[in-house]
Amino acid sequence: MILEKASLIVKLGQEEKFEKDFKVASQYISAVKGYISHSLHLCLEKKNKYLLLVQWETLQDHTTGFRESDQYLQWKSLLHHYYHPFPIVEHYVEKYKNKQ
Repeated sequence: MILEKASLIVKLGQEEKFEKDFKVASQYISAVKGYISHSLHLCLEKKNKYLLLVQWETLQDHTTGFRESDQYLQWKSLLHHYYHPFPIVEHYVEKYKNKQ
């Protein structure tokens, strides 16, 4: 499993509209092969900063499967105009997990 992380800075005053459009856009990412789950987290210190976490089966499911899909075009048209600056996306693989 691969974890995608993106720190999203939304233009000030656009947060409510962004969250509404994000819920709509969620249907597009979740329809792609290799998608497992995603979550959006609001930063407590900055009202226009969000953390997007997406779980994928493989790196290629995101980098080619999603980004080269029609679903990505829908996602992009709904969300990309909210970001400034454009987010840096990184991918992680789990190395340790404590289960208590």
